[in-house]
Amino acid sequence: MSPGPTGPTGPGPTPPPGILRVGVVGCADIALRRMLPAFAASPHTEPTAVASRGVHKARAVAERYGCAAVEGYDALIERPDVDAVYVPLPIALHARWTERALRAGKHVLAEKPLTARTADTARLLGLARERGLVLAENYLFVHHGAYTAVRELVAAGAIGDPRALSASFTIPPRPADDIRYRADLDGGALLDIGVYPLRLASLLLGPGLRVQGAVLRHDTARGVDLGGSALLGDPVTGVSAQLVFGMEHAYTAGWRLLGSEGSIALDRAYSPPAGHRPILRIERADGSEERVLPAHDQAAAAVAAFAEAVRGAGRGDAVDTAPVLRQAELVDAVRRAAHLVRI
Repeated sequence: MSPGPTGPTGPGPTPPPGILRVGVVGCADIALRRMLPAFAASPHTEPTAVASRGVHKARAVAERYGCAAVEGYDALIERPDVDAVYVPLPIALHARWTERALRAGKHVLAEKPLTARTADTARLLGLARERGLVLAENYLFVHHGAYTAVRELVAAGAIGDPRALSASFTIPPRPADDIRYRADLDGGALLDIGVYPLRLASLLLGPGLRVQGAVLRHDTARGVDLGGSALLGDPVTGVSAQLVFGMEHAYTAGWRLLGSEGSIALDRAYSPPAGHRPILRIERADGSEERVLPAHDQAAAAVAAFAEAVRGAGRGDAVDTAPVLRQAELVDAVRRAAHLVRI
């Protein structure tokens, strides 16, 4: 491709070979705080365009990264200098803009959850597979080095055989106009917050978990759930998970994995800042210890993983999308099983 003019309207110079050119649809907080800085800092990616419904907002963001400002999401998706699209929009808009990007031949990294419903998730994963494109769901914490350390400890028998997980992710109430309270945008605590401990449970206990029961506190005036809990179990191994989530609580973000010979616990488990050094607490009958782990930028790790997946797709390597579909199935299962407490 020949170079085009730089600036808010035209494509910029072609980057070095192997650099994934990323367009961002929307100026959401997660894009501004974590993902755009990560795309810009990575040796594997380069932000080339930012879109918003009004060009003035996009221009204010794009100027920080020397990339193009675009009015409207369709215009960004059609740009020839965009190889991949990052979707940080409200959940209700994920399916629409992910599909448009895939049909335009772009790889997609979408904020979690990919969609609000299993059928939509399965359809989009199938579309990406048919077109040889990468479609990834942006759970940052699964890329943090702390979880590599946890899996290594469990595999080495540090706590014996895993038996049960207890995990919570809760936050205080948000401002009244926060999109999490909008049913038309697929708001609610389960989709915004509860998905984290659900994803954690599969990460630590495997894909055999089934939802055994759930409770959701449902705000009838706004039409969204404000919090809840879920019980999961593996009918083969007997491992279980007790999960609590919500957005009318004191802040918590931790978990404890109980084994036959001890336990491992971690706080600040889902969205630690890049400079945070996680502390694993390991307890056994013969004593306890705290292991301070290296700081790790999970956003940078997620960007690197996405870029590597795109390179792999170019070589014909298959992308494992089973965890994405399984996560969607668990969310739907919680909804089906939930006893609604109407408030």
